[in-house]
Amino acid sequence: MQLALGLLIPFAGTTLGSAMVFCLRREMNRKLEKMLLGFASGVMIAASVWSLLLPAIDMAAEQGKAGWMPATVGFLGGMLFLLVLDSIIPHLHLESTHPEGIEANLKKTTMLVLAVTLHNIPEGMSVGVTFAGALLGNAGITMAGAFALAVGIAIQNFPEGAIISMPLRTEGMSRIRSFVYGSLSGIVEPIAATATILLASRIVPALPYLLAFAAGAMIYVVVEELIPESQTGEHTNIGTIGVALGFVIMMILDVALG
Repeated sequence: MQLALGLLIPFAGTTLGSAMVFCLRREMNRKLEKMLLGFASGVMIAASVWSLLLPAIDMAAEQGKAGWMPATVGFLGGMLFLLVLDSIIPHLHLESTHPEGIEANLKKTTMLVLAVTLHNIPEGMSVGVTFAGALLGNAGITMAGAFALAVGIAIQNFPEGAIISMPLRTEGMSRIRSFVYGSLSGIVEPIAATATILLASRIVPALPYLLAFAAGAMIYVVVEELIPESQTGEHTNIGTIGVALGFVIMMILDVALG
C-alpha cells in the first residue's frame, strides 16, 4: 500500500495541475509559465544529483567498484536513451511550430501530449529506482528519501499538467477533454516506475547504473526542453529564478527527509 501510494504521488501532481483548466479562463500568463518551467528544471536537476547520482556513487563504492564508473556509464546511457526516443517519437514542444521525431500525420494536440509524455518517462523511472533502492535496503536510500523524491516530482508535475492542459483548451478542445489529455500524459510515470522496480529487484548489482541512467534521462529533458522554453523571448530572468527556487526546495526535501 505504501509503495503504491508513493508511485501514484507524481501522477496526482500532474492530474491536479491539469485541473487548472477548470479554474483559469484564459491561457496561462507567459511570465508564470516561464517561472513554472524554470521551477520544474530546478527540481529535476536537484533530484538528479541528490536522489540519483550521489546514491549511485555511494552504492557502487559499497559494491567495491569505482564510484564514478556506474555513474558515468548510467548517466550517458540515460542521455542516449532519451536522445533516441526524442528522435523517434513524433512530438511538438510548446513554443515550436515544427514537429520533432519521425514524420507522422498527427494532430497538434496529440503531439503536444506526446512531448510531455516523453519527458515523464525518466521522471517515472527515477521514482521507481529510488523506491527499489529503499526496498532493497542496501543503496543508501531510505523510504523517506524515496517519498521526498516522489513529492518533489509531484510538485514540478503540477505546473506541467497546467502547461499541457491550458494550451489544449486554447486550441479549441473542451475543458474536460483538455483535463483528461493532460492527466493521461502523466500516466506513463507510475507505469515506468513499476517497470523499473521490477527490473532493479532482479538485477541488484545494476542498481547504481539504473540510478545514474534515470539522472541522465532527466537532465536530458531539462537541457533539451525545459530550460530552452523558459529562456525564450522576454523576461528570461523569471525562468532563472524559477530554477533556483525549484533546486533549493528539492534539495531541502531530499536532505531533510533522505
